[in-house]
Amino acid sequence: MSANTEKKPQEAAVTPKKPGGMGLGGMKLSGLLKTQAASEESALKELDLALIDEDPHQPRLEDNPGFRPEMIAEIGATIKARGVKQPISVRENPDKPGHYIINDGARRYRGSKWAHKTTIRAIVDNDFVPDDQVVANIQREGHTAREIAKLIEQRLASGMKKGEIAKRWGKSPAYITQHAALLNLPPVIAQAFDSGRIADITLVNELLTAHKDKPQEVADWLADENQEITRGSVKLLREFLDEGTERDPHTIDAFNGKTDAENEGDEGDEGDEGGEEGAGDGGKKPPKEADPTKIKKAIVQVEINGDLCRLIQTKRPTETGLAWFKNEISGEEFEADLTTAKMVALVEG
Repeated sequence: MSANTEKKPQEAAVTPKKPGGMGLGGMKLSGLLKTQAASEESALKELDLALIDEDPHQPRLEDNPGFRPEMIAEIGATIKARGVKQPISVRENPDKPGHYIINDGARRYRGSKWAHKTTIRAIVDNDFVPDDQVVANIQREGHTAREIAKLIEQRLASGMKKGEIAKRWGKSPAYITQHAALLNLPPVIAQAFDSGRIADITLVNELLTAHKDKPQEVADWLADENQEITRGSVKLLREFLDEGTERDPHTIDAFNGKTDAENEGDEGDEGDEGGEEGAGDGGKKPPKEADPTKIKKAIVQVEINGDLCRLIQTKRPTETGLAWFKNEISGEEFEADLTTAKMVALVEG
């Protein structure tokens, strides 16, 4: 009896499990949160600037506008007054133990040096790949068009496809295609782009298209240093060049939706000099009855990135799998991957 009496207190000390639980009753969530916070705090360090090096392979080129002395001075003045509010990201330097390489934050690093700081707040992130920096810069528009073209060139050389690059960077295939065009520009367009006369990628592609058909005319146009290069002026140039080209009679006029052959037929119907004039009702031929089952001129409307566009069927794409489209709102023409286009309507023009 005494033995049984001694066991009862031990049994009472055991806390019974509640039915239907998931075994979390004994876990302290506050402890987990503290552990996570401690882990994040351990990654955040105040590092000596002397122990940090810039990435020699960073995607920004030295002539990036963001690296201009006045920009660094502006950032430095803010850091001098308020400090670095957003820590830079670094990774451990495998070749120099105890040193670090910048993942993201080269301008804050340079600004801190300008402000004569000796340390900087940094998060150590060794799980960092080059595309992480590219995506960060693209999203905040920190890359120049030339830098993006160079980055695309590097990835194409490594065997990546344009579609894969677009997916990895979170950009449309058209974005990649337009920037890739900068890699093989004719010298006359390359010079205008490199000198800063052209900064709009859309304009570069418009001029590139015009140059394929009329290289000398485009070269002469760009040779005029007083010529403003805007969307309006390039549009006028292309219209002028198109008017001077003998077009296929089946080319569709963008303004009235008719082919050149149909336009000529309409002009002939106004009055024939061969004696038909005056016959019947004012010499006009009775109009042909339209066949309601046929579409005289089909317009293929598609949706690309939420924008309503039309397929340009008379413009040759630069490679298989691409096509030219025209934005129905802005009128901008661009080349894009066919897989990005969702057909929404087939209408009569």
